[in-house]
Amino acid sequence: MAGVFDKFCVWLAATVLAIGYPGIVVLMTIESSFVPFPSELVMPPAGYQIAQGNMSWVPVLASGIVGSLVGAYVNYFLAAYLGRPFFLKYGRYFLVKAKQIERCDRFFARHGEITTFVGRLIPMVRQLISLPAGMARMNLLRFTIYTALGAGAWVTVLTYIGFVVGRNRELLQRYLNDATMYALIVVVLLVVVYVYFHRRHRRRSAAGGKQP
Repeated sequence: MAGVFDKFCVWLAATVLAIGYPGIVVLMTIESSFVPFPSELVMPPAGYQIAQGNMSWVPVLASGIVGSLVGAYVNYFLAAYLGRPFFLKYGRYFLVKAKQIERCDRFFARHGEITTFVGRLIPMVRQLISLPAGMARMNLLRFTIYTALGAGAWVTVLTYIGFVVGRNRELLQRYLNDATMYALIVVVLLVVVYVYFHRRHRRRSAAGGKQP
């Protein structure tokens, strides 16, 4: 079944990408929601099309970010409307496991709103990070900004990889693995810096509150 699904994803990506920029929006909307559709099948081929002169950088990146935002909004508003108990009980029917939701909940609760940004760079968390944000009723403007920044970073990396390596599948896979590893390193560093300054700010606020 996994092989059939992979072939279907490749076929769908090739078919929808033939539409052009709207196809990128549609595919990235699917990828950013709870459907397990890999963005690696969308943005690298678009990067290859840029290298061939068939597409342009700004519309490709804009389409990828818009699609990511739309998919993230789907998860956000579903979670805000239906709530956590619904997804814990029925999430498996949406291909969302309870353990995944709990993992995202812990990540969101521990590090706050910055998880909306860094979560877009983490495999298997990228599609689900909008759920705890919706359940927590995170400010929509802040959610949009952090999601757009995180999605923009990942979309740019994938598109650039496709631009450089083209249709070389072996080289593409190696670059994607490297990009994922570097993205995780960046995430760790960002979280460490964020937590450090957040705790420093809290200590200063507490010390200021104790002064007469």
